[in-house]
Amino acid sequence: MDISQFNAGYFEQQFQYKSFVPEPINREWVISNPEVLTLLTNASHLLGELNAFAQLIPDVDFFIQMHITKEATTSSRIEGTQTNMEEALIGEQDIDPERRDDWQEVHNYIQAVNYAIAQLETMPLSNRLLRSTHQILLQGVRGKNKLPGEFRNSQNWIGPSLKHAVFVPPHYSRVPELMGDLEQFSHNEAIYVPHLVRIALIHYQFETIHPFLDGNGRLGRLLIPLYLAHANVLTKPALYLSDFFERHKGDYYDHLMAVRTNHKLDAWLRFFLIGVEESAEKSIQTFKSILTLKEQIEHKKLSQLHVRKRVNAQQLVRALYQRPIMDINRISTLLAIRHNTATALVKDFVALRILEELTGHQRNRLYAFAPYIRLFRE
Repeated sequence: MDISQFNAGYFEQQFQYKSFVPEPINREWVISNPEVLTLLTNASHLLGELNAFAQLIPDVDFFIQMHITKEATTSSRIEGTQTNMEEALIGEQDIDPERRDDWQEVHNYIQAVNYAIAQLETMPLSNRLLRSTHQILLQGVRGKNKLPGEFRNSQNWIGPSLKHAVFVPPHYSRVPELMGDLEQFSHNEAIYVPHLVRIALIHYQFETIHPFLDGNGRLGRLLIPLYLAHANVLTKPALYLSDFFERHKGDYYDHLMAVRTNHKLDAWLRFFLIGVEESAEKSIQTFKSILTLKEQIEHKKLSQLHVRKRVNAQQLVRALYQRPIMDINRISTLLAIRHNTATALVKDFVALRILEELTGHQRNRLYAFAPYIRLFRE
């Protein structure tokens, strides 16, 4: 069926409200819209370039973790948390107690991403994987009492109340069948649907089914890199769209709703593919900037240090790519050096503008690898 003939579904009368019943999506979809085809070609090309960068860069997993941290803070911020990038990179003991709940939500997201990506090595992308990832997402935070790891057994909605809802997803009795269709579509090799079109449809359908009582937005956005990794489109999970969705939050929700109410799938695909193209370009530029920064630090800045300090300095720089905010005690432990030696090394790094002190305190100071963090924040 041509995408232009897509029928999103229908509204079903329930007691005092109507819920939306999406049509199954597990079928072959044909694209004839020239604009969508052009965007698909451009986005696919950029994903190939991004994949090449991810395979060529040394220690790329350090940088992938930073991408995941940024995704976690951004995706959670869409849902109302206030944790920023720097806060996400420090330990719970250094977080203001009033902000620890938000911090925990972000760290649950980081843990959920890492868990799901690791599980893909032994488990297919499936409802079982989504449920176990959802359980991690909600452990010990808001939503912990809303059936973590289980499809919902009651009606949910988007909006202030069921009576005044902006959108009411399908009745919970329909969720297993609809999620089964979504799972089959993600694996169906008997049909030809380009991977980016397939995940655009999967993301839309997941958000429309809203299969959990809480956490659907975060898990739905996480589905995008999970699918791309599952389909071997990306060998490393280096593409995240939450930053694009947050900057175009109104358009994001409007396009999803327009599919449900007016069957405008072409417009959603255009928006999604533009998001993939823009996000891939930004990730590629970030990788390029990391290589430039590595070159600058290793060959220009560290060369200014006395030769006896350079071994420790090189070890510290490598550690900072993995953990870009640290205190002197941690540096001393990681490098197995005395506290006063670590203090002197940090002082050198501050003078070289590799590290910046965050707290302004005289004690318990934290130091950030600021030029590195800025690459992801920007």
